[in-house]
Amino acid sequence: MAKCYHCGDPCKNGTITFDEKSFCCNGCKTVYEILDASDLQYYYDLETSPGISPDSTEGKYDFLDNKAIEEKLLEFSDNNINIVSFFIPSIHCSSCIWVLENLNKLHPAVQSSQVNFPKKTIRISYSSDKLSLKELVYLLCRIGYEPYISLDDFGPKKSKVDRSLIYKLGVAGFAFGNVMFLSFPEYFEVDEFWLDQFKHVFRWMMFFFSLPVVFYSGSDYFISAYKGLRAKLLNIDVPIALGISVLFIRSTTEILFNLGTGFFDSLTGLVFFLLLGKFFQQKTYSFLSFERDYKSYFPIAVTRLKKDSEEEKSIEEQVQVYEVQAGDRILIRNGELIPIDAVLISGNALIDYSFVTGEAEAVSKASGERLYAGGRQQGGPIEIEAYKSIDQSYLTQLWSDDVFSKEKRSTFQTLINQISKRFTLGVLSIAFSATLFWLITDPEKALNVFTAVLIIACPCAIALASPFTLGNLLRIFGRHKLYLKEAGVIEQMAKIDCIVFDKTGTITTGSKTSVSYLGEALDKEEEQLLTSSLRASNHPLSRALYEILDKNNISTLDDFAETTGKGIEAKARDKSIKIGSAGFVEGKNTSMAEISEVNKTSVHISSNNTYKGCYIFRNEYRKGLEELFKNLKENRELYILSGDNDGERERLSQLLPKGTGLLFDQKPDDKLQFIKRLQKEGKTVMMVGDGLNDAGALAQSDVGISVSENINVFSPACDGILDASRFRDLDSFFKISHKGMSVIKWSFLLSLCYNVIGLGFAVSGNLMPVIAAILMPVSSISIVVFTSISTHFIGKRLNK
Repeated sequence: MAKCYHCGDPCKNGTITFDEKSFCCNGCKTVYEILDASDLQYYYDLETSPGISPDSTEGKYDFLDNKAIEEKLLEFSDNNINIVSFFIPSIHCSSCIWVLENLNKLHPAVQSSQVNFPKKTIRISYSSDKLSLKELVYLLCRIGYEPYISLDDFGPKKSKVDRSLIYKLGVAGFAFGNVMFLSFPEYFEVDEFWLDQFKHVFRWMMFFFSLPVVFYSGSDYFISAYKGLRAKLLNIDVPIALGISVLFIRSTTEILFNLGTGFFDSLTGLVFFLLLGKFFQQKTYSFLSFERDYKSYFPIAVTRLKKDSEEEKSIEEQVQVYEVQAGDRILIRNGELIPIDAVLISGNALIDYSFVTGEAEAVSKASGERLYAGGRQQGGPIEIEAYKSIDQSYLTQLWSDDVFSKEKRSTFQTLINQISKRFTLGVLSIAFSATLFWLITDPEKALNVFTAVLIIACPCAIALASPFTLGNLLRIFGRHKLYLKEAGVIEQMAKIDCIVFDKTGTITTGSKTSVSYLGEALDKEEEQLLTSSLRASNHPLSRALYEILDKNNISTLDDFAETTGKGIEAKARDKSIKIGSAGFVEGKNTSMAEISEVNKTSVHISSNNTYKGCYIFRNEYRKGLEELFKNLKENRELYILSGDNDGERERLSQLLPKGTGLLFDQKPDDKLQFIKRLQKEGKTVMMVGDGLNDAGALAQSDVGISVSENINVFSPACDGILDASRFRDLDSFFKISHKGMSVIKWSFLLSLCYNVIGLGFAVSGNLMPVIAAILMPVSSISIVVFTSISTHFIGKRLNK
């Protein structure tokens, strides 16, 4: 019977021939035609018959024409760009990922599509004026990837709990217990009439108990081994599947020909303990994932507006983002992220949705229009009203999006891949060589040796060392307020030999800054315009100055613009104001000579192009800065880049270790180019900034850390967010990263010792298969225990 070229199923209901290829149905033929017409023939080179036969879905999704239902399903809908996520149960291999992430070639309206393989979900961005949601769903159905859409719950889809491992473990445990019980008479060589009479019954009962263990509980190992061999790869499940097969065939042969009781105890025990080890690993991974998803959120704070009933005015308060509830009023400043779906209440909204859609063009919004989480305000302050509770996992998703990820090669992951490629080949070579030796010297031991070698060899311990160590450290760092994007950042931190710090808002604190004014006094209108302009800005100096001014003296701005690294321009009625650096605010009635007299950290003011004066800041450096730099300087190069003038050079030179590089008047692009120069010199660079003016430098550096001082510093450019209260612990985080790498190396060594010793016993014929079956998962569990205990103790350093 012919096999379908697309899905590989037998053509039971007749063969449809097209383009000299056989298809089982018109659906498979149609998918082939779509892929062929879209020049996606490479899909069939990834695997033999990789496709899925599409079912008929005609009329099934007509309910998606309902706008109310469509709105509930969409994550984002604005400016003819829609974003939707679907659960695709039929995703099963690399070819599925490939074709789904090339949907833009099947339909030009699809802008991008990203597959999350473990969760079997796809996130699609498409043009709503060229493609409807219903048409998109039917496109997925036509190529065999029908999404699961549940109308019972319009919220985030609840993923079904996969209990298959538990069921398989239960079956294997039940069978193993019964087989061991039935094997006792043979173990103890009990010589008794009735036992002798029924031993054949016992043996066949053990055989039947082993059938569901081999063909159900152990099926995943056979499937994985088959897929690997079909792809011409020797994966780590090949020797396991071979060991199970040898034990089953040999044991069955022995009872068929009455040669003995076989090794059904070893067989069922092997599968049970393998699954037990897998269950333990799965639980541990789930625990780490839970810690990451629900407890280690980075600290985004928002400004919530509360009404003071007595004075009938709004009070601004900083709250954690997850405290925001539906109906709360939130103030969003220039450059701040909108953390929640909301409705615009007041202000001129110019929203940049590039973090969500990839489109950099800002969109104007009027009062009453809907704003989506993930947009960034580009203009004056706006007030919004949340209409649902916060889902911070959405912000985490934006932060972790592959669009903002940097390609960073993991040394340990590369090592693991190299080991995995050679491990299976090495184990098989040892198994066959040892079996050949024992066939010549002692044939009775040959099969035991072959089976024991295949079982005892355990690559799992090596593969587990890195993810468990880094995963534990990721959780520990999060608990101590260093929130990293991914575990690989820890490995990268251990390699850092050069650290570049921003000054304002990074090594200085805005909470204890002293400010004095020098110049011509501002009139009431100018003070009001100044306060309103500062309220719109998120720069540390703007925030510090706004804190000391009259916050109730607020007016609506007609125009607002903030030039990164320079300053602010704003207008209200017939007044205009400039706030920022001396060069930026220079007016017609002032000279640079007058301005340069104030050679300190300062914010200059001009009104209607007339220079008025400046606010002089006495920087308060973060507690423990001197000791931190002293410790970091021992084995790293240190630099400070500041956008301010060099008024603080002398003070910093006295405060910081000799040899610390100090560069002033640095624009954002200057910082970026400086990082590039260091990297060209072979340095591994960390950039520590405030997340506002340092986005380019943070993205370019090998590790970018943004320091948060209770402000909205969310930036996809950074690899981690450090709470300002733990700034002095930065050196401790580095030391723990180094120790974490040592734990991984020790784990590799322990795993290597286990495999060498275990294989030594197995090759010598002194290891029974059932003992090998117990030791294999124990080795994996021991590595997990070792890494967990080690990271727990090295993490205690942060508690001091």
